[in-house]
Amino acid sequence: MTLLDFPGKVACTVFFGGCNFRCPYCHNASLVFDAGLPAIMSESDFFSFLSKRRQILDGVCITGGEPLLQQDLALFILKIKEMGFLVKLDTNGSFPQRLKQLLEMPGVDYVAMDIKNSQKRYQETIGVPGFSTRNVEESIKILQSGAVPYEFRTTLVKEFHREEDILQIGEWLQGSEALYLQTFADSGNLVGGKPLSPFSKEDMEGFAQLLRKYVKEVHLRGM
Repeated sequence: MTLLDFPGKVACTVFFGGCNFRCPYCHNASLVFDAGLPAIMSESDFFSFLSKRRQILDGVCITGGEPLLQQDLALFILKIKEMGFLVKLDTNGSFPQRLKQLLEMPGVDYVAMDIKNSQKRYQETIGVPGFSTRNVEESIKILQSGAVPYEFRTTLVKEFHREEDILQIGEWLQGSEALYLQTFADSGNLVGGKPLSPFSKEDMEGFAQLLRKYVKEVHLRGM
């Protein structure tokens, strides 16, 4: 259960394995690499879990990994909606057409999309050489169109983010509704396997202030 992941709602979080990114600072290495492992909870058990919490939970956060890799995600979301729950979707924005299709059906109530870094440092930050940000840009525009309430979010890591990168993120997201800056936390299970460093609270507050001239609302998360 979470009070943080779905703004203003009491929710549970369901994690899907598998991701097309290899962000060195990702703290869910087991989810990224172990998509083929047996599920910890079956789908029937998950919906049984929900049915017992109709008076407790407002919604469900769907995260990963990268949930849009799941071919039957739309059906999964519809089942949740039929039970009366709100749905929040987390995505890295690399599948804009799948995102658009989901938003065109009644189902997703809120989207949180990761912005990993400035465009020029995206490949390095996600651990995928040759990656083009074209799809990420398209997903940004889909959300900025106002089809559904949304937020962008960026996890800041000293080894990957400089002030100039953060300013370029702001320029990229000019006019967006909300951006959350998340502090890096080392879970001991990082994708890159190397120790990395978080910024101080003072640094994070300074970055947030810089970004407020570009984005309507900038908040800190995880401090």
